[in-house]
Amino acid sequence: MTTTDTPQPAGPPPADAPPTGLPATGPAAPGAPARPAGESLTGGVLNVFSHGVLVIWAFLVAMPLLWAVMTSFKDDRSIFVSPWSLPDRLHFENWSRAWTQAHMGEYFLNTLLVVGGSLIGTLLFGSMAAYVLARFEFPGNRFLYYLFVGGMSFPVILALVPLFFVMNNMGLLNTLHGLILVYIAYSLPFTVFFLTSFFRTLPTSIAEAALIDGASHTRTFFQVMLPMARPGLISVGIFNFLGQWNQYLLPTVLNTEQDNKVLSQGLVQLAVSQGYKGDWSGLFAGLVMAMLPVLGAYIVFQRQVVSGLTAGALK
Repeated sequence: MTTTDTPQPAGPPPADAPPTGLPATGPAAPGAPARPAGESLTGGVLNVFSHGVLVIWAFLVAMPLLWAVMTSFKDDRSIFVSPWSLPDRLHFENWSRAWTQAHMGEYFLNTLLVVGGSLIGTLLFGSMAAYVLARFEFPGNRFLYYLFVGGMSFPVILALVPLFFVMNNMGLLNTLHGLILVYIAYSLPFTVFFLTSFFRTLPTSIAEAALIDGASHTRTFFQVMLPMARPGLISVGIFNFLGQWNQYLLPTVLNTEQDNKVLSQGLVQLAVSQGYKGDWSGLFAGLVMAMLPVLGAYIVFQRQVVSGLTAGALK
């Protein structure tokens, strides 16, 4: 007796079946292009080399920082006898001695006031100038823009003598608010240059919609465009914070009053005085005090810094 196959009912093909008319693909599918062995070998060597360079660079950067923190908790004898060993106990008196006797607390407060005020002023005036230069066409627009760009290449050391006399004639010498104004003027060229390129990448349709709805240019800037520029503001703010916090030349020339000295001046004074006294543990404690705010700010805002730097290139 002859048997016949029962026909399968018509219906949709299985989910894992390949589309009709296309060859099946898989690990052993015939005709699949094979990657050249030389290409994979070269990519693996470059990958290992790049990762090795990154590991070495991270070690060179992190080790001095960790060693300084570890040394700040040692006594003076342990620093010279066993510089690479862990402290026998945490000598917190080094930090208290540097904070009170070396006046690092006063210098720290002065630095917070100066850098905080100058950072707010720099971001406010810089973003306003950058927005106008990026969004409005008027006679002299490019001239003003290149004037700010030229300010980035002007050595600040050439302006110290005339700046000293200007500050003295205006009664701003040896004052914290005078130092704030100098920091703002010093940081504006880079801020305007950075934010002008960033504002050009923002969509104009949103600003036009706000103007059509009756918003003024001021309201459009502060309530619409400025929040959109937050990544760029954070990025340029971090760079300005690092530069202003570590600034030494300007306060040394323009701020010689003992009660108004900032942290960089106090740290140099601590290095000179404690070096003669042999208080190396207090010196390292003051060094870590000056270093921690900058390091903490970068760790907290590192993602925003990267996104702000790449936003202008990707948009």
